[in-house]
Amino acid sequence: MKNNLFLIATSLFSLGVFAQDRNSVALYGTDNLNGTARYQSMSGAFGALGGDMSAINTNPAGSAVFSSTVFTLSATNYNIDNKTSYFDGRSETDFSQLKLNQIGGALVFENGNSASKWKKFTMAFNYELSNNFENEYLAIGTGNTSIANYFVNNASGYSVGDLEPIGNENITQAYINIGRDLGYSAQQGFLGYQNYIIDPATTDNPDETSYVSNASFSNGLQQEQLVITSGYDSKFTLNFASQYSDNIYIGAGFNFYSLERRTITQFDEYGYDNNSTLQYVQFDNDLYTYGNGFSFNLGGIAKLNDMIRVGASYQSPIWYDMTDELFQSINTDYLANPDDTNATYSEASPNATLIFPSYDIYIPGKYTGSIAAIFGPYGLLSLDYSYQDMSNAKLKPTYDPLFAEENQAIDDEFQAVSTLRLGGEFRLRNFSFRGGYRFEGSPYKDEFTMSNLNGYSLGLGYNFGASKLDLGFSQAFRDYNIPLYNTGLTSTAAIDNKNTNVTLSYTLSL
Repeated sequence: MKNNLFLIATSLFSLGVFAQDRNSVALYGTDNLNGTARYQSMSGAFGALGGDMSAINTNPAGSAVFSSTVFTLSATNYNIDNKTSYFDGRSETDFSQLKLNQIGGALVFENGNSASKWKKFTMAFNYELSNNFENEYLAIGTGNTSIANYFVNNASGYSVGDLEPIGNENITQAYINIGRDLGYSAQQGFLGYQNYIIDPATTDNPDETSYVSNASFSNGLQQEQLVITSGYDSKFTLNFASQYSDNIYIGAGFNFYSLERRTITQFDEYGYDNNSTLQYVQFDNDLYTYGNGFSFNLGGIAKLNDMIRVGASYQSPIWYDMTDELFQSINTDYLANPDDTNATYSEASPNATLIFPSYDIYIPGKYTGSIAAIFGPYGLLSLDYSYQDMSNAKLKPTYDPLFAEENQAIDDEFQAVSTLRLGGEFRLRNFSFRGGYRFEGSPYKDEFTMSNLNGYSLGLGYNFGASKLDLGFSQAFRDYNIPLYNTGLTSTAAIDNKNTNVTLSYTLSL
């Protein structure tokens, strides 16, 4: 017998994937522009320049360019504007938030031995946001596929008996046991079956493994999905660098990541036929992902002459150790009797959280080559090129069959990403005027799920002598086509995304 009330309890199980998919891998592998105002205003083209706290992320040799001990503090106002199209619907969301996004310093130690070719040694530390997850978008329109298909696909292959409480089990106990014994897909099928969204293809057959949707509609369905994300991926860098002779700088950095990301997905579907068993569905998910990561980087900068500098650096893979927690609820209106026009209300109210086993994400390493031209005290031009093969990304443990399936999709669908950053600075007395451009390729071969990124930047700085004040503006554009769910209801929301950062930095030299 079905139950009108469904409770989700705490569970730890080894099968099933909710957030651990290729799209999450692409998100964590995206190279966002963050850091100091000067760094952002030149689009991050600092691989052959150094002399900026955020530049050590691109090339760790950059801290050896400092001539004295420095400390920098930065705050950024993040603005995200999303224009979303979903079938015949259009919406726009705009979100802003101010954050302290960077703080760091470099200690410079001059070599007292004038006969040595090692001129100085630097030790630097820097904390900054490498990824800001604050975002939201709304997909609203008349869809042609019901959310019921999501539950049909998840339930398929499991018998009706698998999706029923056994013996004296209550709904909560059954859900926990199904997750432990059969996995996440069976739990989702159980959720749909217990809330009258789907039914077995044949009645009174506990061995039936096929299911049908209870949604009946003639002219499409009204669907709304609001997705709100929050959180950050922060990075603390411990950096060591040295200057050899007058022309060579080398360095190494150790990067420690702390990641928190919360995704709230609120879905509503209505507009069924009057005689449809299903009349309304609200399906909400609250996913919390957290973990830690590590990487290291190596690099060098060489002055070829008074004008030209070149740089090369390598960032190791990032190794993330992650955990997901999921909180779900479903509300449905349904007709218990086709001849009854009064809908019955069913509410599946979660009172606990699903805790998934820890897993690993492997983001491939990155190579960067840089060149810069210095025009004495008047200014400079700088160019960086980076290469990262995202098809080598992995979800681990690789022996998990669902991870193996996602990894195969990554291998088939992902590609190497090329990033180009160009920046310039013009100095007039104590003022500096800056600008930049950046291009980042899509990790997807078809560039449909995520397009190439294009961005530009501007900035202004003033040098007080012992301190500097910098203001940076950067804006980037990227298109996304995001499926509402990974199975059943895979209709995509087309998102025109614009990210705007305004950053203010203060640097003190000692």
